[in-house]
Amino acid sequence: MTTDPPPGQAGPTVSAEPAELAEPSREPDRGRAHRARRAFRSWRRTRPFWAALWTGTGGFVVFFLPMAPLGKILQVGVGGIAGMAGGVVIMAMALLVLLLPSQRHTAGVIAVIAGVASFPLSNLGGLFVGMVLSVLGGSMAFAWLPEKPARRHGGLLRRSRGPAAGTPVPPASVGSGSV
Repeated sequence: MTTDPPPGQAGPTVSAEPAELAEPSREPDRGRAHRARRAFRSWRRTRPFWAALWTGTGGFVVFFLPMAPLGKILQVGVGGIAGMAGGVVIMAMALLVLLLPSQRHTAGVIAVIAGVASFPLSNLGGLFVGMVLSVLGGSMAFAWLPEKPARRHGGLLRRSRGPAAGTPVPPASVGSGSV
């Protein structure tokens, strides 16, 4: 005996596999993407990522604005080359901040100086946008601090069970004065 419907009739079809196994699962792809995003997030939090992003964007604007069409630029010639060199320096400082967070102070100061110097060198500092982004990113790089280690459970003011050997015990206060 068979349970299949006759060839002319359409009946309910019951699959031997559960519905979860019938479709290909996308869970491993989602898990891999989730792990990659978490790894990038943890890497990003160990360095001044946003400072490098703003500095690099400002350097990009300062670098490419002298290569704009002739009607949109204010300086041409040697001044344009100086502006492009300033943009390269700013982008290099962005990479330095991103790849070597320990050098963030030096790179941040150089990025701010190059950003301000781009004002007379590169078409008003990339029409002010590149200069502002470079100064913002360099300042953020200078001010960035590494993440603090995880806190201890007790905090700083947690008292131990008894005084340690060799530590002086302060006198107990009685009334308005000390004994």
